[in-house]
Amino acid sequence: MTQTDALSDLDPDDPRSPAQQIANALRAAILTGRFPPGNKLPSQNDLAARYNVARETVKRALAQLHAEHLTVSRQGSGVFVRQRTERAVGLRPHIEAAFDRAHVSIDFAGFSGETLAGAITEPLDKVRAGRLTPQSIAIRLLLTDVSRPTTLPSNAETGQDDPAVRARADRIIRRSVESIAEPVRELAAMGLVPSARVEVRTHDMPPSFKLYVINHAEAFFGLYSVIDNRVSIDGTPTVIRDVLGKDSTLFHFADTDGDTSISREFIEQAQQWFDTRWDTIAQDYPL
Repeated sequence: MTQTDALSDLDPDDPRSPAQQIANALRAAILTGRFPPGNKLPSQNDLAARYNVARETVKRALAQLHAEHLTVSRQGSGVFVRQRTERAVGLRPHIEAAFDRAHVSIDFAGFSGETLAGAITEPLDKVRAGRLTPQSIAIRLLLTDVSRPTTLPSNAETGQDDPAVRARADRIIRRSVESIAEPVRELAAMGLVPSARVEVRTHDMPPSFKLYVINHAEAFFGLYSVIDNRVSIDGTPTVIRDVLGKDSTLFHFADTDGDTSISREFIEQAQQWFDTRWDTIAQDYPL
């Protein structure tokens, strides 16, 4: 088997361009370890022949991977998978790659899961269309408990806890949770995934960071900023002390450097942090 045999085919029904699809296939191969760090990617000629496209199409795909800091080019030698994977990244392509595995596991800790809800939509649609066929999906959400007084979010004008502010936060959290849980339940009900579940628990720690652990092989970590945000609550303009995480920088740690790598240690510690809080101080969130 050659390197190109490990790559997924182009989908004629996919609205994305061939260059984008090729970039996605290569990215998935890198993130799942089929192309380990330091390995040379197939040549432009080999990729062009594999997908029956022009070299310019392949060049555009490779340029995208280079822009994401997944690859490095060596003059006269070719394109190689980057050795170090700790970097600021976007979450979405890694979530999509995770769903190319037989068993999908996603643990998220943070404020609401709003970013995850957006990132998971496309892979779930592909499962529904039969283009991805995982055998199991297990998602756990560890969220901030806004049913009790909390320092964040709060009323910025008084500096105090505000039930109306927390009620607004609860609506945001519930909307995100339902947008994740409902399509996963639907896949299970339709028999498209033999085992599919979403579990949600809350804890009373104020939101300081967001953490994703994916397939026990990748971790993403980002810090929330605290801002004064003007919103409307029950028709009244209100300034709230809010957390901003949607555009926060995520740092990626991938288990591709061996058992002694810093990435491996971070993933293990992140998973332990999540599991211990899930099993001890977290309370079930009604779905």
